[in-house]
Amino acid sequence: MAVKIRLSRHGSKKRPFYRIVVTDSIYPRDGRFLETLGTYDPRNKISGIRMDKEAIQTWINKGAQVTNTVKRIIKTINQPNPAA
Repeated sequence: MAVKIRLSRHGSKKRPFYRIVVTDSIYPRDGRFLETLGTYDPRNKISGIRMDKEAIQTWINKGAQVTNTVKRIIKTINQPNPAA
């Protein structure tokens, strides 16, 4: 069984809100999960991302696979902010 770090959709219609979760790949998108690692609000690109980087790194070291979307979010948060 593969463990993945992926998004779980919450929020109402046309107002999405996602949680970054660790889950077994056999469970559905919004189904059972092992741990919540953060949140992502696509309506607030930079300020809408909150994540526990240490916990993410711990799960990656244990062998968890990161989905492409979560990789993109992690890359976004690691980039220096040019407006600051």
